[in-house]
Amino acid sequence: MDVGTCVYFELFDQVPEKLKKLRQMGFTSCQLISWVPETYTLDKADTMKKWLEEYGITPSALWCGYEGPRVWDFYDGPKTLGLLPEQWRERRVRNLCDGADFAKALGITDVVTHMGFIPEDPNDPNFQPFCDAVRQVAEHLKENDQWLLFETGQETPTAMLRCFETVGTGNLGVNLDTGNLILYGKGNPVDALDVLGKFVRNVHAKDGFYPTNGHELGEEVRIGAGKVDFPAFFKKLHSLGYDGAVTIEREIEGAQQDADILTARDYLKQIFAAL
Repeated sequence: MDVGTCVYFELFDQVPEKLKKLRQMGFTSCQLISWVPETYTLDKADTMKKWLEEYGITPSALWCGYEGPRVWDFYDGPKTLGLLPEQWRERRVRNLCDGADFAKALGITDVVTHMGFIPEDPNDPNFQPFCDAVRQVAEHLKENDQWLLFETGQETPTAMLRCFETVGTGNLGVNLDTGNLILYGKGNPVDALDVLGKFVRNVHAKDGFYPTNGHELGEEVRIGAGKVDFPAFFKKLHSLGYDGAVTIEREIEGAQQDADILTARDYLKQIFAAL
């Protein structure tokens, strides 16, 4: 398994500096991430491709953001995130398709996003329109020979599986974020592999604690300091035949973020060596 980390490219001119830093930290893999759809142009893709080649970085996926509000909590999150909010649905379908075309120009097959709080009840009136919108995006990606990856967290693994079965395009996969399942209180990442393991095409290595109130997510912490059982998770994932990318995500900034990422890199490599 190849260990990498995240590279945000909303501020496009800063990408070379970020890729150089990535190499200095010992990484050759990354997920490219942008929440600004205006960056998904073919001209920028050509420039990005040159930079990636120059610094010897291989992107494992494009993490594709979208327009409109997004609130990371249990009250406003369901109203603002992903393809569930009807007022943003059409525009975000276009954002995801544009991101997929940008990724295709870079030779990237996997496009990742947060789809929103998928309803647990399949009879919820929002469930079918949501699945129809997902299908529209997935069919566009299928024409590009790409996969649409749902990042875990805002839904139970069973709700995600039910969506995959309903959409039925055959090119839906999972970016399994180990920390998010705990931060949102939606599951245990080790057990989630029983439901979603065969769909995992990328992993966010992240750690944290369960929520302590009904409004806010749990606390994210450095890898190894939270509730994720990483040795058990990767042992089980490896037994399922996974040998893909593992992307470290540490959602703080500054020198402590760098230190925690390097600690996570060494910790994960020790786990992989024992598999």
